[in-house]
This record gives sequence, structure tokens and C-alpha cells, in this order.
Amino acid sequence: MKVIAITQPGEAEVLKVNERPTPGIAASEVLINVKAAGVNRPDVMQRQGKYPAPDGAPEDIPGLEVAGVVEESNHDRWKIGDKVCALLAGGGYAEYVAVSGDQCLPIPEGLSYIEAAALPETFFTVWTNIFDLGQFKAGDKVLIHGGTSGIGVAAIQMVTALGGTVFTTVGNEDKQAMAEKLGAEKAINYKTHDFEEEIKTLTSKQGVNIILDMIGGEYTSKNINILSTDGKLIIINAMNGRMGEVDLLKVMSRRLTITGSTLRPRDSQFKGKIRAHLEEKVWPLLDNKTISPIIYDEFPLEQAADAHKLMESSKHIGKIILTL
Repeated sequence: MKVIAITQPGEAEVLKVNERPTPGIAASEVLINVKAAGVNRPDVMQRQGKYPAPDGAPEDIPGLEVAGVVEESNHDRWKIGDKVCALLAGGGYAEYVAVSGDQCLPIPEGLSYIEAAALPETFFTVWTNIFDLGQFKAGDKVLIHGGTSGIGVAAIQMVTALGGTVFTTVGNEDKQAMAEKLGAEKAINYKTHDFEEEIKTLTSKQGVNIILDMIGGEYTSKNINILSTDGKLIIINAMNGRMGEVDLLKVMSRRLTITGSTLRPRDSQFKGKIRAHLEEKVWPLLDNKTISPIIYDEFPLEQAADAHKLMESSKHIGKIILTL
């Protein structure tokens, strides 16, 4: 089968077309004939040598989400010919992937393979962090950094649809407009405004209940300053630095929770529980178009390097997809 392989750690040009054996499937797994694959920030970090694949995942083939057709099945639910999207631990930039059937979901009503490939990584990530770790409930105020990233556009729509109020940070006016179109109460341009002061004003100094942060660094102390009592700061990346300043007295006095997570190395049982929640709570919202995947651009698999360059530019709004 054709794959995109990382030939050595480096810039986007190290991604090359390669040939590999088609994987076999174990018990409870399915073999998916991939029609489209999502591009995500961890793919770039893996290519750079900063984010090694977990045990059992291909070391040199990136890709955390795909959509396609079941070609073989050892899983009770899925049969040959079923159209699915799936969350992977790696290996998605390929013509075929083997994955636990528990990590697969049906392609929502009316969505293309390209649209469906935009769902798993971001929707699983948002659910496990905001809804599970964050214990989100209707009425909560949520600050989402990176509001027009793949995770951001999913989080804005999911939180809004399920009864929350969203504030978000973005880098320009176009992204501001898109985030608010998707349902954000206010999108704050972090290049021209201090998001800490803006949130204090927007919440009458009461703060937000949950913050989803992929920035880290100097954002840490500012995030703590705008959490409400019993608020939760959930860290899923540290693009601006892994070290942050924490005022422990503020954490104690306001009973704050600071936590983080990485979904990729978790086992299929854990991911299967998230899948079940998504299928019950979120997939109906995709079926009836309350929520929609946001696709910025698509590239043929062979042009994965160009897709990575776009990801690194941060010009995109929503998802970048590879097609096969």
C-alpha cells in the first residue's frame, strides 16, 4: 500500500511517498480502505522528532484520524462495506489502516469522506477534555484558546450546542468573524487586546468555569486569573512554552483545578468510552446539521508536505485534509 513516511526528523520535505505491506487485523479490529485523512498539529510535531508515536503505532507514518470503507472486520458491529471514520494512534497517512472497531463511528448523515475525516481527533479531544475532565454542564462559560484551529472550531460548536457560552482567542479579524459565526459569544484578537482584561469585562469579573488551553507559557498565570471559583484549566499543548507561573494561593483560595491530558497513548477501551458519548450526544447534532465540520483545504496524499506547511503557517481556519 502507499503511505507517507517520515524519512528523518525535519522540515515538511522529509515526508515522502513510500510502499508498505497492508496491515493485518487482530481480534476486534477492522481494516479501513482510507478515502481521506485529517492533518493535525501532533503530526507536525512527530515529523519534527518532538512527539514520538506511542507503543504499537507506526513510528514513521503520521495520521490520527481517517474516513473510509471497512474492507475486513473482526468486530461484532462493523461489516464489510460500512462507511466509518476512526481515531488512530498513528498511521493514518496510508491507503489502509487497522484499528479497533471501538474507535470507529458511522459517517454522519450527508457528510463526505473529507468532512468525516475532520471529526475524530478533534471531537474525541474536545469531549475528553471539556466534557469529561472539565465536567461541563449547561450554563458554563468556557474560554477556548485557538478558536479557529481544528480543535477550536469543534469546541465552539459543541459547547454552544450543548448549552454553554464560549469565549475564544484568535489572531486576526477574519478568524474573529468565523469564530463568532460558529457560535462564540466573543472572539478576542490576542494580538490587539489583552484576553485577560477582556474576559474580566465580559464576565463582570466573575471569570469562566473552564479554560481549554493549547498555548501554555505566559498564558498560564493569565488563565488562572480569569477562572471562576471551582474553575478548571485544562492544558492540551504548550505551543508557547512548557513552563508557566502558578500562584498557588489563588489555586487554593478559589479551589481551582489545573490538569492536562494526552489522548493518543490511551487504550482502545478508554477511547471507546469517548466514542460512545460522542455517538449518543454529538452525532445526532452532526446528522441534523446543528454542528458541521469546517474544512479549510484539502491536498492529495502525495502533497502531505504542502499540507504540513499550511498547518505550520497557522493561516488556516478549521481542518486540513489529505485525500486518497
